[in-house]
Amino acid sequence: MISKATIDKIFSAVRVEEIIGEYVQLKRAGSNYKGLSPFHDEKTPSFVVSPSKQIWKDFSSGKGGTAISFLMEIEQFTYPEALRHAAKKYGIEVEEDKKEYTEEEKKSQTDRELLYKIHEVANNFFQEQMRETEEGQTIGLAYFKERELREDIIKKFQLGYSPEKRDAFTEYALDKGYTKEILEKSGLSIFPEYAEKGVDRFRERVMFPILSFSGRVLGFGARILKNNVKAAKYLNSPETEIYHKSKVLYGLSQSKQAISKENLCLLTEGYMDVIALHQVGIENVVASSGTALTTDQIKLIKRLTENVTILFDGDAAGIKASFRSIDLLLAEGMNIRVLLFPDGDDPDSFSRKHPKDFVEQFIKKEAKDFINFKAEILLTEAENDPVKKAEAIRDIVKSIAFVQNSLKQEVYLKEVGNKFGITEQSLFNELGIQKQIKSKEFSPQREPAKAEIQKLEKVQDVFSSINPLIILEEKLVELMLKYGDQILEKEKPVDEIDDEKKDENITKEKYQITVIEEIINHLEEDGYEIQSALNQKIVDDIKIGLNENEIRNGRFFLTLMDEEVTSKVANSLLNVYELSNWEKHNIYFKREEELVQNIVQDVIYRHKREFVLTLIHNTRKKLENPNENLEVEDYKKIMLLTQLKNKIDLELNRIL
Repeated sequence: MISKATIDKIFSAVRVEEIIGEYVQLKRAGSNYKGLSPFHDEKTPSFVVSPSKQIWKDFSSGKGGTAISFLMEIEQFTYPEALRHAAKKYGIEVEEDKKEYTEEEKKSQTDRELLYKIHEVANNFFQEQMRETEEGQTIGLAYFKERELREDIIKKFQLGYSPEKRDAFTEYALDKGYTKEILEKSGLSIFPEYAEKGVDRFRERVMFPILSFSGRVLGFGARILKNNVKAAKYLNSPETEIYHKSKVLYGLSQSKQAISKENLCLLTEGYMDVIALHQVGIENVVASSGTALTTDQIKLIKRLTENVTILFDGDAAGIKASFRSIDLLLAEGMNIRVLLFPDGDDPDSFSRKHPKDFVEQFIKKEAKDFINFKAEILLTEAENDPVKKAEAIRDIVKSIAFVQNSLKQEVYLKEVGNKFGITEQSLFNELGIQKQIKSKEFSPQREPAKAEIQKLEKVQDVFSSINPLIILEEKLVELMLKYGDQILEKEKPVDEIDDEKKDENITKEKYQITVIEEIINHLEEDGYEIQSALNQKIVDDIKIGLNENEIRNGRFFLTLMDEEVTSKVANSLLNVYELSNWEKHNIYFKREEELVQNIVQDVIYRHKREFVLTLIHNTRKKLENPNENLEVEDYKKIMLLTQLKNKIDLELNRIL
């Protein structure tokens, strides 16, 4: 278990905008930052980060919380894993309350946690094998040195070597206490039925660890070095609970900051392309690892930038095969450019021949807009063949149909019309056809809309279900979370003023009380029962704090890893109205924090009023029930409650 002192250090050091900035491209919006939600498809940014409050809120999905809860949400970390990740980022030493896990704790670890752990163990094993054994140095390390990789780059990408021995890693892991089952699930070891012992999947290969966005090892890519062996040149980890190749991009963990900073992602095919470009100093690059680009991979890039330049090595067949994947990029609203390296070169070889400035300038000058690039490729292929030419035009317009911006579509159609000598009207007609085809292919089938009258009924149901008492309860809890420790100035009732002071004609006496104490006193005074289970949980914790002379406001609850509570606190501390930057239009309002005294009084009285109305309503229902034994006290109760309501109305008028 991580010690409380360490957790406090982590929460003090962590910066929510820095953590989230590695996953989402954030732009300044007044005192906050905004970006596209990483949890929900959207075109207009509704994801907000508040540096002053150290919280985030995703208005599209309703999620919110701290930097730690964000890591848990986006990386599927456990609470301790998220804390360790943040501690590593900020250079905080993690102190443990228990140095060793008990046997019961070891058994309680999930397969998912064990899969992460065994991959970490394997990664360390492969690196040690390459550096500390004669075989690793003469085969693995020698290969990377032959590829002209520097020591710092080898370490940066955690490159390693798996030895020739059939069960080197399997034996090592079993000796460490890992089970055959977890080794099989990880894909690192294979246990054939005919063999007594397990064997390593990756034998006599150089190893490329494949990392998650945050840097955890998910799997491996491995390259065999012998040419005379009848085996696949490259071998990847199989799909596991933690590794899905369609959702991972090689090098993203090492490149994410550069991609965000440059506002551009260079997309290559192979591991060595990424590594070679990093070595020359160009770090905003990732690889699809030889697989067709997927929507999940595109969304990973889109968190950081909408600009992608695809680097091709000149293989015409490979380029044409990529067109379908590039259409997916266009469908996600990305701006796509394409670069073709000179014959015989790929990103790896080209970057080893030239310095950084030359490579950067080459990419900048030679990269072409994808639609224009595709038109040139297909136009060259079609030559003067009318059938091929018509098919080429249809293929290009099909890509244009994926472009989100209608103005861009029109510009592209004009350029294609000029290149192919086709009228714009014909191209617009074809665009309409392609859009229809695309909508059928990519849109889910929907049931026909129901009659409009049913919609009206639903709206009426919503309004009839709104309970003002619950709404005001929510506001009271929100005020405690936002302003709980703020001091209110109150006047004592006349009957509570000391007799001595009354003798001195002192009829007004002020005292101070916190917002939390004022609201809790109100709830207890009226014997009000909290309606929401979540609010009850928060109020109970606040009361425990008061008994210990501690004021527990929103900051306290943000350190508790209760997803429901954290999201509610984020909701309370950061609301949508804060995002409007009225001042730039010379429109100024008093902010809520300036009016806390009046707001607290107002909400308390309104809540009290609704509670009284509820009691009146319930008593009247009892009187209307012929089966109830009616008592004079019930009639008196209604009269007294009505008088109280009238008094509250007067007080509300005074506050306003």
